[in-house]
Amino acid sequence: MSAKVFDSEASLDERRTIIRRDGGDVEMVELPWGLQPREPGGRPFTVVRAEGRTFPNHRCLVPASEFRHRSHGKHYGFSLANGDWFYFAGIWRPATRDWPEAYAILTTAANDDVSPYHERQMAVLRREQRMAWLDLTVPENQLLQPLPAGSFRIVRLRDHEAQAALAF
Repeated sequence: MSAKVFDSEASLDERRTIIRRDGGDVEMVELPWGLQPREPGGRPFTVVRAEGRTFPNHRCLVPASEFRHRSHGKHYGFSLANGDWFYFAGIWRPATRDWPEAYAILTTAANDDVSPYHERQMAVLRREQRMAWLDLTVPENQLLQPLPAGSFRIVRLRDHEAQAALAF
């Protein structure tokens, strides 16, 4: 399996591979990003604040090698300092009559590396935490924590690099 760059400005209907439980099996499926708005005509939501909440079912993992974010008009790439890829902790929802099956990513407070660029970040899980998230073997409040300072390598992207990422 490979992981790819995740751009926080991707279109709502961008399809990505997620990993989830299907009964006793683990499956990979491709779903669009963005859950059904709470009110008709509302904006779909792509992220869900994790603090103070539990997620007893419909958990998923979104593999990524890097996430990109724009701050103060500049684009930045954030990858793990050790070069490994990771997962975002997510949730998915079954299709309804009005909305396709889709997913959203959970957020936490930004860690010390990300906080100069944004106060929140998508919840990053290291590869060794993946089954604990899917199987509820570790409480959410222990898994959904910002990584320690120094966990991310941050690079400023040139305009053409940022535009290339949006072309996916």
